[in-house]
This record gives sequence, C-alpha cells and structure tokens, in this order.
Amino acid sequence: MSSKKYAVVGMGNAIVDVIAQVEDYFPETYGLDRGAMRLVDAAEVERLYSVFPQGIEISGGSAANTIVGIASFGGNTGFIGKVRDDQFGEIFAHDMAAVGVSFSATPATSGDPTARCLVAVTPDAQRTMNTYLGIAGNLTPADVDTELIAQAELLYCEGYLWDTEDAKAAIRYGMEVAHANGGRSALTLSDGFCVDRHREEFLELIHTQVDVLFANEVEILSLYETDSLDEAIAQVRGTAETICITRSEKGSLILIGEETHHIPVHPVEQIVDSTGAGDLYAAGVLWGLAMGYPPATCGRLGAMAAAEVISHIGARPRIPLSVLAREVLAGSEVV
Repeated sequence: MSSKKYAVVGMGNAIVDVIAQVEDYFPETYGLDRGAMRLVDAAEVERLYSVFPQGIEISGGSAANTIVGIASFGGNTGFIGKVRDDQFGEIFAHDMAAVGVSFSATPATSGDPTARCLVAVTPDAQRTMNTYLGIAGNLTPADVDTELIAQAELLYCEGYLWDTEDAKAAIRYGMEVAHANGGRSALTLSDGFCVDRHREEFLELIHTQVDVLFANEVEILSLYETDSLDEAIAQVRGTAETICITRSEKGSLILIGEETHHIPVHPVEQIVDSTGAGDLYAAGVLWGLAMGYPPATCGRLGAMAAAEVISHIGARPRIPLSVLAREVLAGSEVV
C-alpha cells in the first residue's frame, strides 16, 4: 500500500461533458464520425449544441473520469487541468470538489472558454464525441502542481492532451517530477486518431518515461501499424512496467514482463452507454496498483468498474466502487 498522500493524480483536459441520448440517425445527419472522438472549433460546438436534445452536464474529460473513479474506490486523488472563470469552469470545479478530488487550479480570467464535449449516445450504446478543447489544451508547465504530483504514488496522463507543444511539455515535466519523487507515471493512448497524429512521439514517451500504459485494441494496433494483435503485443511487451490492453467484450490483457494476465469482462445486465468504459477500467487498475494488489486483481477491479459505468448514462459511477470492490477483493492480498 502506498505511503504517499495521494494514490493517483491525473493530468488532462478539464472538460464539461454534455451527454444526450439521440436517435440512430443523428451522427450521420449532422456529419459526425459515429463512435469516434473529433476535435471541433467554437462555431461547430455551438452549432451542435443548438440541435442537441436535452441531456446532462457534468465535469468530464478522460483523465478526470478516471480520477473520479479512483475517488469512488476510496483513493485520495488530485487533478491538474485548466478552466476559465465561466459557467462551465464553475461546473467542473464544483463536480470535482463534490467527490473529494483535490483540484485547486485558479480559473483563467482571459482566453478561450472552458472546454466542452458533446456526447451523442445512440441506441447501440456507442458514444460519438465532439470536443471543443477551449482553454483546456492550453495547459503549460507553469500550470503543473509539482507539490501535488510529488505526493502521489502515480501520475496519470491522457493522450488527448498531446495536441499542443505547451501541453506536451507539461506532461513531460509532470512525469519527470513524479519520477524524481519516487512515483510512477501512467499514460493512456486515448484514441486511435490520437495515436495516428502522434505515433512517433508516443513511442518515444513510452520507452523513456511511461511506467504504466493503457490502450485499447484499436490504439495498440495503430501504434505499431499492424493488423495483428500478437505482433503488437510482441512489440509493446517490456516497453513499460505494466501494459493494459482492453478488448471490449473480449476482456483485457495485462502484460508485465513476459507474463500475460487474461482478464475476463465483468458481467453486466445491459449495456446502456459505453462512455467512460476505458476511463473506469483505468481507474480500477490504477487504484489496485497504488494499493499494491496483484496484476490479475487490478484487472478485475478495472473490469468491474467498467461494467458499472456502462450500465447507465454518463461516465461517472453511480454506485460507490468501494462497495462493489469488496467481492473482487475477497481473499486478495497486497503484494
């Protein structure tokens, strides 16, 4: 079990999610790439917002969802991100504080608005995300809370943030601070299109600064430009201390050295919304790693958390994960 104050500190885009259930025709009608995430400008986000059905507005962002999930397990957590002094900035800060996440960033008084992500959920539970990054992508090394990172067992960064030079520098700086203070760094590749944009830089980062890597099957295949999962596994194995590959209904794999742990999916009665499945999987694994549980147990915690979040609308757990974890942890000991 970690002796540090925080189990995990996240660094990512501080986004407010606007989530709505839409008809099956909605993505194609409005020119969206069904099931994918795309970046949009201020004009496009306003256009889509004007035709969006009534939904829910809640603080989001990939790494932020993961951090909230870890807090639901009972872990002490913090988050580093950038917001404006506007309505959506207030929503983000309030939601994080309400679940006990340490988020002390001072809202910017000028510049772009707080980021928004319009999430269209079709009847097949696919989520089509349209993200306006606003000020979130303007994170710089000066915004990095070094004291927060120094007190964390793990720093978790999202690949979505890797779209500006300042944000890249912030992630690299954060990882350096984590390692200098005896912590570990984790990265999620976030999206196949994100990997396509930053493949070479991601490979370099994984080889030099990443201790724990998260990717889904599409992302890991894209990273190594192959159609063979076995080939991708052979190439990624050993690049990071712990490598987690999610495979939707096929479960997940956790690679540690030459070991491969096959993690089955956790039973779920009905899939309602796949938003946040990967984020909550990462929450379970990271919390387990921070607490010192064996790899297979960490994987089962991730599968359980993912199952909870896909059983309802929204990317945040409704049932405390600390309660659901009791069955998974029965008989499991820290290593």
